[in-house]
Amino acid sequence: MGACVLSPAMTEGPFFVDAGLDRSDVTAGATHAAVAQGVPLLLEVAVVGARSGCAPLAGVRVDIWHADANGDYSGVGATRGQQFLRGYQVTDANGKVAFRTIYPGWYPGRAIHIHIKARSAREFTSQLFFDDAVNEKVMAQAPYDTRGTRVVRNARDDIFRGRSAILVDLAPEAKGYFGKATLGLDA
Repeated sequence: MGACVLSPAMTEGPFFVDAGLDRSDVTAGATHAAVAQGVPLLLEVAVVGARSGCAPLAGVRVDIWHADANGDYSGVGATRGQQFLRGYQVTDANGKVAFRTIYPGWYPGRAIHIHIKARSAREFTSQLFFDDAVNEKVMAQAPYDTRGTRVVRNARDDIFRGRSAILVDLAPEAKGYFGKATLGLDA
């Protein structure tokens, strides 16, 4: 793990739904192609105390939510009542959680991202971003490739731009990606 830094807080956005889904597989139960055929992503998040030498923080609730390959979120608008790509886990003694999900899709005006919220004594909200070169590779595959041209890259995203954003460290796997991210909290 590199230098211990405080992660930047970012907007929660309009699509948070506190569905109370304690699950590591956030694809569970989703049958539509924009989830079922998405590129698999195993996401590991480490939560550490940025002011305590990166000591792991156990017992922190970590929620994630993101768009499917079509750029749609569950639980809002036409997907109200659905719960795909949402869930939370509680950090273990090593300050870690893991989610089985898919590589997020995009929607107009935003770079590809995953929303993340950490809750303990305080609440912290941010977003995780992905390397644009990897984004291009994934967006060239089905079912992502049916959406037209993605315009907003990280540098043009109003939330990412000018910040020390949290980038997911990605490694390819046989059928998808393994990603790691660290949240440095003021705990």
